[in-house]
Amino acid sequence: MGLGRLQRRACYVDKARAELEGLAGQGVIMAGNAFSSVLLLKGEPSAAERAGAPLLSGEDGSALRAALRALGYAPEDWAGLATWVDEGEPLSPALLRETVCALDPATIVACDGGAAALVREAYADELASLERFEEAMLGDGTVAQVAGMRLLSLGGFAAALRDADEKQVMWRRLKQLPPLGEPY
Repeated sequence: MGLGRLQRRACYVDKARAELEGLAGQGVIMAGNAFSSVLLLKGEPSAAERAGAPLLSGEDGSALRAALRALGYAPEDWAGLATWVDEGEPLSPALLRETVCALDPATIVACDGGAAALVREAYADELASLERFEEAMLGDGTVAQVAGMRLLSLGGFAAALRDADEKQVMWRRLKQLPPLGEPY
């Protein structure tokens, strides 16, 4: 006799909890909803985050969440991941891949150059197999399809918030990533 629907759901939640606890035990810094379709990868911590504020709790996180809502994502449909671990050391490419596998997002947004560099390193083989140079290099503003996910490098989102023209550039880039399912 198979498991009932609620039992299966409990197994999925238990599996995810165990994976996330294991990642947290390795110093991985995450925020948001682990079951979301969008992963916001941040490579450069803000002063507040360096002082212990939660990841993406500042102006950049608020702006990113507002942009996702404007695109049709549910307010809770985002997860955040830092490219540094809680000791301040860089997140390794292998640990990034492990975390991405646990979170299983449909879309990864590299918020800045540091995040894009780590994605390039972690997914170098997959990116190298892409035909278009801009996609293979994960150029800012170019959407690449890798390992069943959409990848986008914004190229300095937090810094762009200080300039109206640059905000518009970021918005145009994000508009390439509408929700894959039905809008909310």
